[in-house]
Amino acid sequence: MPITAFQVPTVFRILTSLWLSIEAATCRPSGRMRGKKPPPGKCNGEDDSECCKRASFTPHSTILTLNNFEKGGDGGGPSECDNKFHSDNTPVVALSTGWFNNKKRCHHNITIFANGRRVNAMVVDECDSTIGCDADHDFQPPCPNNVVDASKAVWKALGVPKRDWGELDIHWSDA
Repeated sequence: MPITAFQVPTVFRILTSLWLSIEAATCRPSGRMRGKKPPPGKCNGEDDSECCKRASFTPHSTILTLNNFEKGGDGGGPSECDNKFHSDNTPVVALSTGWFNNKKRCHHNITIFANGRRVNAMVVDECDSTIGCDADHDFQPPCPNNVVDASKAVWKALGVPKRDWGELDIHWSDA
């Protein structure tokens, strides 16, 4: 049955409202990506691409940055999870806002893989990806969405020479 001239504006309004609601949707990453085994022959391994595995968690590719969680350090105020400062000698991290997931990862360990090593570190803070450039954030800009901000203990455990501390490509997963 053809659409009449009278129905066209109604159809247009419905489609426009659907499009706007899709456009207005926001990304709320949880940081967890459960692997699903692809059907036979469907994994494209071109350019050394990796395929997901059933019931495994895909490590997140991200950037490790250096943070000082001690009072007076460049981490700003006390940690979001416990309102405390933490020693640089303790392996602790702050996760980007999406991965921090509204404190759901507080005091949980993650495993960081880099430099041929791995280290477990406790999540104690959020590296805010939405707000920055104020006193609470030590006047630093908002964190990118793919950052694990780590204490010196993490960098030492990964065996990264001090001259190379700052940014490092890593993978991580929930421990």
